[in-house]
Amino acid sequence: MLSVIARWRRACLVLAPATIVAVAALYGVGRVDQSPPFDTAAAAEPRIPAAPPAAPAVTPAQLAPPAATQPIPVVTPRMQSVSSYVEVTGNAAAVNDVKLIARVEGYLDQIHYQDGQFVRKGDLLFTIQQDQYKDQLQQSQAQVLAAQASLSYAKTEVVRYTALLKKDAATQVDVDHWNFERASAEAQLLGAQANVALARLNLGYTEVRAPFDGVMGKHLIDPGNLVGGGGQQAALAEITQLDPIYVVANLSEQDVLKVRANLGQHRLTIADLAKVPVDVALSDETGFPHQGTIEFVQPGIDPATGTLLVRGILPNPDRTLLPGFFVKMRLPMGRVDRNALLVPDRALQEDQGGRYVLVVNKDNVVEQRYVQLGQLDGTLRVVTSGLKPEDRVVVGDLWRASPGTKVTAQLTTLEATSTGAKP
Repeated sequence: MLSVIARWRRACLVLAPATIVAVAALYGVGRVDQSPPFDTAAAAEPRIPAAPPAAPAVTPAQLAPPAATQPIPVVTPRMQSVSSYVEVTGNAAAVNDVKLIARVEGYLDQIHYQDGQFVRKGDLLFTIQQDQYKDQLQQSQAQVLAAQASLSYAKTEVVRYTALLKKDAATQVDVDHWNFERASAEAQLLGAQANVALARLNLGYTEVRAPFDGVMGKHLIDPGNLVGGGGQQAALAEITQLDPIYVVANLSEQDVLKVRANLGQHRLTIADLAKVPVDVALSDETGFPHQGTIEFVQPGIDPATGTLLVRGILPNPDRTLLPGFFVKMRLPMGRVDRNALLVPDRALQEDQGGRYVLVVNKDNVVEQRYVQLGQLDGTLRVVTSGLKPEDRVVVGDLWRASPGTKVTAQLTTLEATSTGAKP
């Protein structure tokens, strides 16, 4: 029994070092000290450090200097004279918008246009039954002929009885009678002529014509219906004039006071107003492509809104503007800045600190410059403060020109930036 136990202990002593080595390899230990504890000989043995790994070979391509940065397009601000403007939102309105109403009674006979058609002034639009009005005109003309005959006969009798009176062949009473008949015939002739004019006017009312150039709306009464009877004021249709067209907006009291201050408290006359320009744009248009003039300014401030109504008029040959459209209006403030600085609007950026531009300084390092802005003039934006005429403003490759980086500035022109041409 003792011999079996002894053999088992010797097997454990042999397997223990191998087991420890396997566990150390499993957990990534590089070296396991297999020396017995308190091995003074092993502790006194000098340890030689492992040689460091050899450095990788450096290729010539890695020793080459970094490539030069690509040129960044820059421009200097343009200095020019700029007028101050105020931009407001308004509406387009028709200069003329008329409801066509029958002036005489009768059945609507015919419609001579298509709904939505553009018509010229004087074009025939509706025809009302004309037979009775033609007969009334003919009757009135017959009365004129009768009155003319009576007048001619009375004049003849006046001459005859005046001659007989001189020969004592007639009395003064006869002469006075025929003078009365002559005057009465003259009055009847005037009344008959007036009836002819009225009959001709009523006959003319049976034809409803366009009062101006415009676009017809949908007809509101179909042929065969009685119109104009019993004081009826039902509209036959509506016609709208679109060329020229009004644009109407309301200026705040503060803007009105600024305009007055810029004008030196000078009051504009009607003739002066016709010379004041107004620029207009639709909500989806860039800039202000439509130009007109001021046509009317309300005499006083509306106490309910605290605003002043301003109305402009402009040509609209292509009917681009329609009544009711929201429009942007730009009105001059009466002040001119003769040394304004302008930069491309696309060069502007914005963060929590406000609007800014990137400027390349004299050391070709990009700087961030916050600016105060004015109005938009085409593709250029007025900068009221924050820039100097000699500053170089980055206008292209903004993603590569971050503040603090050194770049190669390439000067270009504002015209090239506006047209998209390369520097």
